[in-house]
Amino acid sequence: MKINVNNININYEVCGEGKPIILLHGNSETHHIFDVLVEKLKENYKVYAIDSRCHGDSDNPQDISYDLMTRDVIEFIKKLKIEKPILYGFSDGGIIGILIAIRERELLSKLIISGANIYPSGMKKSMLYLSKIIYFFTRNKLFKMMIKEPNIKIEDLRKIKTPTVVLAGEKDVILSEHTKLIADNINGSTLEIIPNENHGSYIINSNKLYDIIKKYI
Repeated sequence: MKINVNNININYEVCGEGKPIILLHGNSETHHIFDVLVEKLKENYKVYAIDSRCHGDSDNPQDISYDLMTRDVIEFIKKLKIEKPILYGFSDGGIIGILIAIRERELLSKLIISGANIYPSGMKKSMLYLSKIIYFFTRNKLFKMMIKEPNIKIEDLRKIKTPTVVLAGEKDVILSEHTKLIADNINGSTLEIIPNENHGSYIINSNKLYDIIKKYI
């Protein structure tokens, strides 16, 4: 189904009953990366799986930025009157989750992020270089955003009051010291590094993710 927020139509699916949880995918993906997770979560939670702007079946306007996507999700939550949802965000979805928690300190009941970064150099050099090469040849606006954004300040992380869990794969494309930097500067956050996993191996169409996050929700 679709809802108009922030002057665009956002596609989402909702299923299950119980405490609300919102799922946000990463760059160049759709909410379908969570299909396996949704099947588990819907037994006890009301699950909202969203296609970010310029992804999936959501509108594809010219403009995209982490700020715009953050505003999209904030308005989505408020327009549907979703009361204190848990938010789980993977990669770009985690960046959006961080920005929401900075700007709307009472909106979420819990934030769980996987493989997020607060500035582009938080990625391993090989990944950042590859992204720049892809953008050079394709001029894909999603990769342009990824190599120029986000630019979140450490002092802004310290404003977050939402209980937060920071996850990353042991072999993630996000530098391990960068993930630790994020966790260290969100007051009271929990850090978990998933052994033998890369950026998305335990997330995308994986039955591992539910067992990882269930202890936090």
